[in-house]
Amino acid sequence: MSERAETLGQLRASGWVSRSVKDEVRTNAIERIRAGRPLFPGVLGYEDTVLPQLENALLAGHDVIFLGERGQAKTRMIRSVIGLLDEWMPVVAGSEINDDPYHPVSRHARDLVAEAGDDTPVEWVHRDDRFGEKLATPDTSIADLIGEVDPIKVAEGRYLSDELTLHYGLVPRTNRGVFAINELPDLAERIQVGLLNVLEERDVQVRGYKIRLPLDVLLLASANPEDYTNRGRIITPLKDRFGSQIRTHYPLEVDTEVEIARQEARPLEAPGVRVVVPAYMAEIVATLSQLARQSPHINQRSGVSVRLTVANLETLVANATRRALIHGEDDVVPRVCDLEALASSTAGKVEIETLEEGRDEQIVEHLLRSAVLTVFRDHLQMDVLRPVLDAFDGDVIVHAGEDITSADYVRLLEDLPALREPAAALVEGDESPAAVASAVEFLLEGLHLSKRLNKESAGGRAQYRGR
Repeated sequence: MSERAETLGQLRASGWVSRSVKDEVRTNAIERIRAGRPLFPGVLGYEDTVLPQLENALLAGHDVIFLGERGQAKTRMIRSVIGLLDEWMPVVAGSEINDDPYHPVSRHARDLVAEAGDDTPVEWVHRDDRFGEKLATPDTSIADLIGEVDPIKVAEGRYLSDELTLHYGLVPRTNRGVFAINELPDLAERIQVGLLNVLEERDVQVRGYKIRLPLDVLLLASANPEDYTNRGRIITPLKDRFGSQIRTHYPLEVDTEVEIARQEARPLEAPGVRVVVPAYMAEIVATLSQLARQSPHINQRSGVSVRLTVANLETLVANATRRALIHGEDDVVPRVCDLEALASSTAGKVEIETLEEGRDEQIVEHLLRSAVLTVFRDHLQMDVLRPVLDAFDGDVIVHAGEDITSADYVRLLEDLPALREPAAALVEGDESPAAVASAVEFLLEGLHLSKRLNKESAGGRAQYRGR
């Protein structure tokens, strides 16, 4: 920053060229695409669907509205656009609306440039400060977005006709930057009208003042499709002014959902313990969300957010950590018995359509069992488990649950050697007692859900026996 121009004259001498924010975003996007770098790092599952549309919109210089249910990375993508701005941008010193030193539009900046000329002081604004965001609510006013007369400035002696009495709203203050409106349909229709000029004529008009502020703003918005037509609506002229409308979606594959959950979940490590989440346990958590999105018992209009997967993964690890600490174990590996804890993190994130008392828990439990069975069938073939079933002939009973330590499961392999080979295939080289315990529980539960073993359970404890 020590080498940056400090006056308008120095800025001209440096060869700096003024360009619109959309040209700026377009140029930087082209450089990233040419270099093979992602435009939106951290956004997963949209590589072949949403991101190409968004890249097209930015290259075309369009304002964009994202349509999608909750938890579909709409806000993340909006905020990621900031990374396509130049790192630093010069503005007229003291400007409230980031005036371009070459083309000032506010009264303050125009007067300062007219008075000081090439000695006009210049400040530099970081791209992180060129982003404005507003959650649309019914009580949002034109003053919030566009501006209003500042009574303090009037009290200081200025006339109402003086442009300097204006207090600029969020949109003018994001001039030469990116402005986002979340949940646009919740914005009152009369307030939406106030955005028409911003999107088309690129200016704002405040109160009865005979002033027009030609703004340079990239406008991004998000909306839930249900809100789009029911709870609220976007007025037709405003929809027409958005250059691109992009529909988002939930992860199409379990692997993508697992990757997102691992990326977004809070750090899983805990002091003094080693946390490992086996692939099959993470897949069960993700499959639960995928099945919920197909369930007729779940209200699909409200969606099943990826946040459900993230919260369930965190809860799964938390319960496994608590169980391991109780048993004095340093290795934390989630088991099937830990899945019962997911009821608390699932209940608040899905809307279950039932009128029967207590039916909610049954539906969640059924989804969990279905998720375990689906993943079990994906990982293991029944013919490989034939020796395990043969070992259960007779009066063999296996105890499982939270009160069973990892060492107990290791000893079980000595009593039932047939479990050793399929368990080894699941642990993927991690032969710690905790990993073995998790694999054994998964095998036993999968065989039960496949109707090959009987199970009696109560209070977090279970017994498996042959049929």
